[in-house]
Amino acid sequence: MSKLYVVPTPIGNLQDITFRAISTLKEVDLILAEDTRTSGILLKHFEIQNKLQSYHKFNEHQQLAHYIDILNSGQNIALISDAGTPAISDPGFLLVRECKKQNIEVETLPGATAFVPALVNSGLPNDRFVFEGFLPVKKGRQKRIKALIEEDKTMIFYESPHRLIKCLEQFSEAFGNNRQASVSREISKLYEENKRGSLNELIEHFKSKTVKGEIVIVVAGKSN
Repeated sequence: MSKLYVVPTPIGNLQDITFRAISTLKEVDLILAEDTRTSGILLKHFEIQNKLQSYHKFNEHQQLAHYIDILNSGQNIALISDAGTPAISDPGFLLVRECKKQNIEVETLPGATAFVPALVNSGLPNDRFVFEGFLPVKKGRQKRIKALIEEDKTMIFYESPHRLIKCLEQFSEAFGNNRQASVSREISKLYEENKRGSLNELIEHFKSKTVKGEIVIVVAGKSN
């Protein structure tokens, strides 16, 4: 029987990939990548020469039936994203769901996900948390934030560098200047930074510098 393998890839340091991930990528018939240029660097580094095709948020609806047909023909496919675990704020959910509907086996390998090290490094309670991923850029953004004002669990968000300050200011307005939070960026890369403080302190810190890289914001829940 054919199988879809969901394979996490490093979020920074290439050494974070698992031996099992490498062997899986070498053995499958086809690798689906969010960006073939980015993934091509990873595959070349580990001497993986399997067929590579693009599968991203702009074509996943159109290509879904095609790749289901390939799986039903008996071929094995590995799904990877640019970094981290596919389907976590990245393409993958639709393909996994359709495989489940059609009784195609799915095997998800454990591996890198940016929010886990960011949460642990934050020093905020991590026994219970909510993962919000990327907030809407415009429509619905304030509604989502307001819905979290009474949330007492630690909250986790993804954000882009150019929206970091605005995002922190919106959190400060909704949750209060003194709410504790943490910003992690460039996780596992050379210039990794983890900054903890009140939302007001984080705003002042990041206003004074140029911010690059993927960002995870961890915010303490409301105190009871």
